[in-house]
Amino acid sequence: MSEAKKDKKSLPVAGVFFLLIVIPLSLMAFLIANGMFKLGVTIKERTVNVLDSKSQEDIKARAVNTANVVAGLLNECKKDLQVATIIPSTETVYKQFISENQKPLWVSSDGKIKQVLVPLYKEMALIDKNGKEQIKVVDGQAVPTGKLVNVSSPVNTTYKTEDYFAKTRKLNKGEIYVSPVTGWYVNKAAFDKGERFTGVVRFATPVFNQDGFAGIVVLSLDYRHLAQFTDQLVPTQATQVFETNAASGNYAYMVDHRGFVVSHPSDFHIVGLNPDGTPVPTLSAQNATELAKKGAEALNMFQLGFLDPNIFNIAKEAATGKSGIFMYKFSGNTKFVAYAPIKFYASNLPEPAGFGWIGLGLEVEKYNEAAQKVSQNIEKESKAWTATVILVLIVAMVILFFIMLILVRGISRSLRSDVPRGSEGDLAGLDDDDDDK
Repeated sequence: MSEAKKDKKSLPVAGVFFLLIVIPLSLMAFLIANGMFKLGVTIKERTVNVLDSKSQEDIKARAVNTANVVAGLLNECKKDLQVATIIPSTETVYKQFISENQKPLWVSSDGKIKQVLVPLYKEMALIDKNGKEQIKVVDGQAVPTGKLVNVSSPVNTTYKTEDYFAKTRKLNKGEIYVSPVTGWYVNKAAFDKGERFTGVVRFATPVFNQDGFAGIVVLSLDYRHLAQFTDQLVPTQATQVFETNAASGNYAYMVDHRGFVVSHPSDFHIVGLNPDGTPVPTLSAQNATELAKKGAEALNMFQLGFLDPNIFNIAKEAATGKSGIFMYKFSGNTKFVAYAPIKFYASNLPEPAGFGWIGLGLEVEKYNEAAQKVSQNIEKESKAWTATVILVLIVAMVILFFIMLILVRGISRSLRSDVPRGSEGDLAGLDDDDDDK
């Protein structure tokens, strides 16, 4: 048999072998590549909607959780106040009480951010039935007797206009009065230079003896412990930050039962007091331009309906003790807000409004932009994997082609070794006879 004849017979065998492997492999690769491409397209089309829907529920749940944590802190203060009424009334015991009630805070010191233990209460005081301070501890130090004042006159209080003594003396045993967040106002210029809002929330309750009303006990919560729950929270991420940035449009804030903003990334939106103790004016349709020029934009949510009616509606709904979701416009941007009530109640903070509410918001346009980037990344990944599958297929085809050549040569050698030398002519004759038939 001639070499051409042997190769001719071996080629179909190798070809069949090649096709039996290549066809299934090619079909499988095509199906995988096509499936991955379609999956990428489907995910891309659905990404924004799925993220929007899921994020809305996640952010709402986080608003509820944050509000509950804040309520937990306030209830803890309420219990501490009850304890304060039964401990010995001495400077030493009061100082020890404050030093033993500490919680961690993130602070900036020497250009570094670190976590430190800070007393929960900035002040603790015992006041007699006439309003005269008997014991007062401020920042862990006892106030000298000569500097103790009569707080029945609001002008003598730290913030010039506080009336917690008058409000508390009217209460029954076991009832408590909780003041609004109280502190000096920080305008935009001061805020930009690094100043931050500080203040207190006063918890007060009356004490009695055999003669009746004997005075009041006051614990003053350090505002920083309250504000940290919103100041460090980014609604769309799990990790906390030292200070959120209002410019990102992705932040949390806190509003009291009156509608006043009491915690916000931009502290000039927090309602504070003038040096004489009077509250600063809050933004309204009448003074918006004037206050914006001054950089003194304290906010009351009930007064912001002129920007968008839904801002007023959020405050109204939250005041009824409800949680929910709203969209509104602010500074030309569409805001998504999830809100939840802070379920803490006192004699002056009845249900359903209680202490106030938490708002978690983000700018829809910026959020959609981020979601679009996610979908683009998914599309890139899909195309990359499709290209990889195609590359693998090409490499496999080349390898199989070389395997086919090796098989052809191997079959040819096997045929030559099986046919005895000198018999090719007879076989050729037989082939010719067969061809004549």
